[in-house]
Amino acid sequence: MEEQYLNLIEEALREDIGEGDITTEVIVPPHLIAQGRLVAKEEGVISGLFLAEEVFRKLDKKMEFESLVAEGERVREDEEIARLRGLARALLQGERTALNFLSRLSGISTLTARFVQAVAGTKAKILDTRKTTPGWRRLEKYAVKMGGGVNHRFGLWDMVLVKDNHIDLLGGILQSVGKGLGSPLWKGKKVEVEVRNLRELREVLPLGVKRIMLDNFSPSQIREAMETITKRQGRERPEVEVSGGVNLQNVGEIAHTGVDYISIGSLTHSAPALDISLVIEKG
Repeated sequence: MEEQYLNLIEEALREDIGEGDITTEVIVPPHLIAQGRLVAKEEGVISGLFLAEEVFRKLDKKMEFESLVAEGERVREDEEIARLRGLARALLQGERTALNFLSRLSGISTLTARFVQAVAGTKAKILDTRKTTPGWRRLEKYAVKMGGGVNHRFGLWDMVLVKDNHIDLLGGILQSVGKGLGSPLWKGKKVEVEVRNLRELREVLPLGVKRIMLDNFSPSQIREAMETITKRQGRERPEVEVSGGVNLQNVGEIAHTGVDYISIGSLTHSAPALDISLVIEKG
């Protein structure tokens, strides 16, 4: 497991246990063995079991952890997803931290899967964004992949994305994108430009960028933009991404316009946690 995940788990346990679990340490014998069952209380897509396992192993090195489903697998309501056996204190002390990881990531995977299903039959792929929980980005983007989505850039370092603030700050498309195209820092990197209207779209098309983001375009505006792009550049057209105002009610209509990507911030910033519980019994 990556060191950053281990550090995150350790910090989460310190945050929850602090100087000690004053409830469990008083009433639960230190050598009492118990067994646990992780149960999905609603239908969803599971991700993060490896983190839950590591949480319990941090508290009990001999903890037995058996995953009953695979990462990215859809489960039914009341389906058992893992079994555990080990020190009762470890099960009780790790319960909330393990469930926080597992429920959060599974919630993201579940919401992503709903969007992926909503665009089934089209060429559109569902993208995440950088609207992630600080320190959790790689985990949350992993959860998007487990739900069938595709990761957008991980940060400011791995892809060029000229956004509205860049354009406004520098005075226009040519002043911003044109300035950067000759930079060695951009060489070998995919260059994407955000446009807010058809005028900006027409300005960026001759520049030969690899992807254009249509920001807050309505479905009718997207169709018009796609016609403009195809008419100007045909089969050699840039990839087209749509962003802004996307939800489960309109994503299908957007996908049928022929765009390549649809990016959705709510996958990570607003996904409801999947309801998962830990049932603990004497071992």
